[in-house]
Amino acid sequence: MHPLAAVPLATVPADLLAAAQAAFDHAYAPYSGFRVGAALRGADGGIDAGANVENASYGLSRCAEQSAIQALATRGERAFTEVVVVADADPPATPCGACRQVLAEFGPTATVWLVSPHGAWRTSVDVLLPAGFVLLR
Repeated sequence: MHPLAAVPLATVPADLLAAAQAAFDHAYAPYSGFRVGAALRGADGGIDAGANVENASYGLSRCAEQSAIQALATRGERAFTEVVVVADADPPATPCGACRQVLAEFGPTATVWLVSPHGAWRTSVDVLLPAGFVLLR
């Protein structure tokens, strides 16, 4: 299966899309100019959003997906069912490798909606990160 499937924008959950777009508008990306917003739905139905936040010490930058996961965890939730990622990219910007691993920790089979001015795509965390790292317990 191809990891991305184009879908009509109307199929993207409107509440998550609005939250991700609002986060996108507040992204702090003075170095790359590449803004990203993400919003996810916790297993409890709550919405947590995050924007990418760059830093002059590049390694200290945080991706939007990680910011949203941090908000989810800070709220006390430990799982999510879907995430919307908004970026101005064509083809759609998929989460980076580190974000894929972080997303897999909290939602290994969650739906991933990728949105840009050029369209919308649907995939899942497990398709984006097959055979991700799992710490044996």
